[in-house]
Amino acid sequence: MNLSERLNEDMKQAMKSQDKFKLSTIRMVRATIKNLEIDLKRTLNDNEVLDILSREIKQRKDALQEFEKAGRDDLAEQVKAEAEILAEYLPEQLSEEEIKVIVQQTIQETGASSKADLGKVMSALMPKVKGRADGKLVNQTVQQLLP
Repeated sequence: MNLSERLNEDMKQAMKSQDKFKLSTIRMVRATIKNLEIDLKRTLNDNEVLDILSREIKQRKDALQEFEKAGRDDLAEQVKAEAEILAEYLPEQLSEEEIKVIVQQTIQETGASSKADLGKVMSALMPKVKGRADGKLVNQTVQQLLP
């Protein structure tokens, strides 16, 4: 079952169980997916749906920080809950150690020798960790490991 089908099934289940919060969160993501499908005039594959889910989670994490700074705990809790629901659809996240190993391998593969090669390493690395690691954490790890 692909991600779009899983979202549809979970939406139906949320309707049956009358989980309004989960239902609204899934509907919002499905609307984003549907809009992109209409723009592209084709159905999206799992990688493209994964990109949308990752982007939506990142937006919620950014909003969470802003709400916490402003002292809006009510909105912060709502955004945090939405991010948790969406995170269920992402593949299992890599640990920091696993990221470090993948970064070291990629640095060796690309022959990177200084921080000037950061872009080259990141472009080779991101497809390997797509949806399984936070880009900011990956970038920090690369910067630490590059001489």
